[in-house]
Amino acid sequence: MVSTQRRPSEHCLLAVFVLLLSGSSLAASPAARYLSVSLDRVISSKAQLNCYDPDTTIPAASSGNRLAIHPACSGGSEKAWRQRDILVHDNARLSTVLQRSTSSVITPVSPAPASAPAEAPSATIPDRPGTYLDTLEFVVIVGFGTPAQSSAIIFDTGSDVSWIQCQPCTGHCYQQHDPLFDPSKSSTYSVVPCGTPACSVAGGKCNGTTCLYTVHYGDGSSTSGALSQETLTFTSSRTFSGFTFGCGTTNLGDFGEVDGLLGLGRGHFSLPSQTTSSFGGSFSYCLPSFNTTPGYLTIGSTPVTGKVQYTAMIKKPAYPSFYFVELVSINIGGYVLPVPPTVFTSTGTLLDSGTILTYIPMKAYTLLRDRFKFTMKGNKPAPAFDILDTCYDFSGQSAIFIPAVSLIFSDGGVFDLNFYGILIFPDDTQPAIGCLAFVGNPEGAPLSIIGNTQQRSTEVIYDVGAERIGFVPFSC
Repeated sequence: MVSTQRRPSEHCLLAVFVLLLSGSSLAASPAARYLSVSLDRVISSKAQLNCYDPDTTIPAASSGNRLAIHPACSGGSEKAWRQRDILVHDNARLSTVLQRSTSSVITPVSPAPASAPAEAPSATIPDRPGTYLDTLEFVVIVGFGTPAQSSAIIFDTGSDVSWIQCQPCTGHCYQQHDPLFDPSKSSTYSVVPCGTPACSVAGGKCNGTTCLYTVHYGDGSSTSGALSQETLTFTSSRTFSGFTFGCGTTNLGDFGEVDGLLGLGRGHFSLPSQTTSSFGGSFSYCLPSFNTTPGYLTIGSTPVTGKVQYTAMIKKPAYPSFYFVELVSINIGGYVLPVPPTVFTSTGTLLDSGTILTYIPMKAYTLLRDRFKFTMKGNKPAPAFDILDTCYDFSGQSAIFIPAVSLIFSDGGVFDLNFYGILIFPDDTQPAIGCLAFVGNPEGAPLSIIGNTQQRSTEVIYDVGAERIGFVPFSC
């Protein structure tokens, strides 16, 4: 359990430092807040996550809304983080974001407003890190077809079109963990006809009477095939009929061993947009703190049990598929960084499930890094790890203490980060080395990004109808 503590031995030193280096307006509290976790807990969290058996029937929990994930018989292809370059991944992700800011084969048209049911149902399924499927993103298991064929797919707040690899693979299919989806074994599969409104949104390309789709990503990977409709199964009691998705028969690039992707963006074909009339259009997720435990993805809204902080969901015309928030400052250990809000607001801040780290303007990052180093005096510095330039070796310590970090938004909303949202342990071969999980953007960077590392253990609520995003810390 991560705890919030103060370090008495540093109380006076920090208070004096704040008074000396900042005016009274910057001294947010007389004593810094700290988060701590035992080193044993850090090391145990690096254990390999149990994989799953897609051929095993997945029962619903007692509520009828939650799925259990069974351990798998295969060992998967778990790789150490050091073998999957975080920088390469995040650079490719940024390229995808920028690519979609100017053009897209599938135009992210917003759907027509749909009335949500008075009491919208919801479905909650487990999510987990995708490292066992050779991806740094998070995955869920859903069923396509009748009867349902299980698929382990990435869920992505920056994508609109959902897709899976399909038989017959007439172009190219990469090796995935599960059998390819076979439309011929489903009684509810159909293709979207050419000339329909849905086909027009997808670009209007056809092969005979079958509408086609194509999606390109920033790293050069792509997927294409038949735009299709199918029954999507979340749990044994929660399904959605007529779900429009891509049945991919030519899939090129590095997708790890996942079966496809679930789009949670703001465009016409995203899951939230398609399910507005059935599930209310809202969704939430909690990315787990540890690789040994699952989190969850909820389609629809459920009662919030913890303390929630909401902030406005910002629309950026240049990035119509993405979710933005208005970050204006950062609090570290009770000290608010002395930067004007325009440092952040001049470009905007993207909240993203597919980027690993958090990228902020260099001016703000330099102050954050220096303040972090000051509060970490007494810990053994370690060499930089790739783009992570502030690292420490905690070997031999019983516990790790770090300053708490909160993201502050223009409307007063506050996002308190979990221990693992501040410090990342990127090398499985050296599990006691942790690094500050923030990166400074170079001058002229088009936007800031809050990545999925910072979102870990927090339920992030996308209340699309009310155009707000909520944060419930310590939810998984």
